[in-house]
Amino acid sequence: MKLLVISDLHAHNDVLDKMDDIFKQADAVLFAGDFAECFKPETGDEALEKLCSKHDTIFAVLGNCDNEVFLNDLEEKDISVEKALVFHEGLAFTGSGGGTKFTGKTEFERTEEECLSDFDIVVNSVEQGGDNSLWQNLIIISHNPPKGKTVDAVNAALHAGSQQFTDFILEHKPLAVICGHIHEGRGVEKIGDSTVINPGSLGENGTYVWLNVERDSNGSWKVGKVEECKL
Repeated sequence: MKLLVISDLHAHNDVLDKMDDIFKQADAVLFAGDFAECFKPETGDEALEKLCSKHDTIFAVLGNCDNEVFLNDLEEKDISVEKALVFHEGLAFTGSGGGTKFTGKTEFERTEEECLSDFDIVVNSVEQGGDNSLWQNLIIISHNPPKGKTVDAVNAALHAGSQQFTDFILEHKPLAVICGHIHEGRGVEKIGDSTVINPGSLGENGTYVWLNVERDSNGSWKVGKVEECKL
């Protein structure tokens, strides 16, 4: 399955029109938040409409520049995976929106605990069903990145990711984690057994990632080729 990974559009909707041939190649689109321009949450409406016109299968979360109530619009479009567990062709998706508290000035800032609580539906599902294999088929989409080596790096000295999120990934071992928020943190790395991807800002830098996932001979999902691309 070929997944188009994008994030941080920030209302640069014209970029999407340059990607028609790219969208046609994707089996699904994973969007890690920030539809709206920073401090202009009203710009998220047009960005959402434009993105939804480009592909029929989109899984998305809110960014810190998106108003929290904008989640209702994502749910109406049936693309939200926040606080949810969504199954698609053998894969499972869940998500967490917003960014951890920093300036306190953007629309949707939260504590680390609040961000992680969005995954309770998955944790509870596994605990109640006793089937831990769900994590091996799970792709997490989170606007806020985990603390890592690359994906949360503002610069060489400053890493803005969540340590609690990193600990969560190490414990549960999801197949892949998609994040955004830190534009400078574009990259791919491993946290434990999980592949973590920050595609960078599509709107501001024209960057995106192809994530290929496939079943092995035992029927389990594995991450294949990961390509970092730029328009």
